[in-house]
Amino acid sequence: MRTGSAFFSLLSAAALLSGFAVHALPGTTDSSLNARSALEERQTADAASSSAATLTGPTPHTRSYFYVGGQYSAVANANGSFDAAIYSGQMYVEHLVPLHVTRKYPLVMFHGSSMTGTNFLNTPDGRPGWADYFLSQGYEVYLLDQVARARSPWQQAVDGPQSTVDALIIEQRFTATELFNIWPQAKLHTQWPGNGTRGDPIFDNFYRSTVPSLVDQVETSNKVRAAAAALLDKIGPAIVMVHSQSGQSGWPLADDRPDLVKALVAIEPAGPPFTGATFPPITPTRAYGVSEVPLTFSPPISNASDLQTQVLFTSTSEGYTCIGQADPARKLVNVSKVPVLVVTSESGYHTTYDWCTVDFLRKAGVGVDHITLPNIGIHGNGHMMFMEKNNIQIADQVVNKWLTSKF
Repeated sequence: MRTGSAFFSLLSAAALLSGFAVHALPGTTDSSLNARSALEERQTADAASSSAATLTGPTPHTRSYFYVGGQYSAVANANGSFDAAIYSGQMYVEHLVPLHVTRKYPLVMFHGSSMTGTNFLNTPDGRPGWADYFLSQGYEVYLLDQVARARSPWQQAVDGPQSTVDALIIEQRFTATELFNIWPQAKLHTQWPGNGTRGDPIFDNFYRSTVPSLVDQVETSNKVRAAAAALLDKIGPAIVMVHSQSGQSGWPLADDRPDLVKALVAIEPAGPPFTGATFPPITPTRAYGVSEVPLTFSPPISNASDLQTQVLFTSTSEGYTCIGQADPARKLVNVSKVPVLVVTSESGYHTTYDWCTVDFLRKAGVGVDHITLPNIGIHGNGHMMFMEKNNIQIADQVVNKWLTSKF
């Protein structure tokens, strides 16, 4: 890769792989495997419904990269004195430009936990990803690797410890949720290409793309917050898209740069407010509701404990509690300047509680459009919807349709 150089992407979209056998896993049963077979007819219908929105191959574009943010940190040299230095906190950014830019604002895409910007380049089975789709619609696209991850270097002397997600968690939560049924809607999952388990070439290709990420989410949020602000300061106004764990970085960015974040698209953003959910141990988190780090509220707060909360709803079967602000709710005075779209799948674990995140935002004065895919006739998707069989349908009929209505 050459800094500042521009060249046509030569990525090729391979034919869709299909027909792999389901492998039994620890914790699965014959009935759970049979459940998948029972969904085959629905998979066929889902595939037909997505045929209206297709992208046959990669979109011609130029490509460059750069780094933003970070600082020098003093480190000990071989003699033990601290007159050496390393650079940390920087963020890798890849800039893709279609042959004809027709959209007013570029699109900045943030990946989730244990992932990288490659999430959006192409799917694990070789089809065009969301980056290609939005390039085809005339958007400039910026892809990044979150700070201290992948091409954004993790510095052992400066950054906190990392963790690696194991293959079973990926199967249970993302790719083969219907085999485990950890939450009630998991059985509705049909859109992952292949069977979603170890040994399937598509799953293996996806799991190989996962990387270690910082354990401490407060540390992650603070470091991404600084680098993301530096990115917008460099490129100017942009549409910001976040997914999953990076959702907790979208709100601080909108808070810090409300004039530069022209819209925020949140694909199943980190939630619900104030607490973990679904996967034990369920402990307090996101002390500022939707964020691990401070946001600007009115009336002002001096620390997170100033936010008075109340339990709005508890679901034992779905494994979550919806906690909101006590009335009257404080307002997110900066984030409320940014239009927001939240997109929720039919079968992902966010299906149970994204409504609670949206409720928190709306009561804090944020204008949120919330689209749940089954309510508009798009079925079978899970948390990684942008990689699934109908990924282009969602980009076209949901995300870009909303963006086009705004700009």
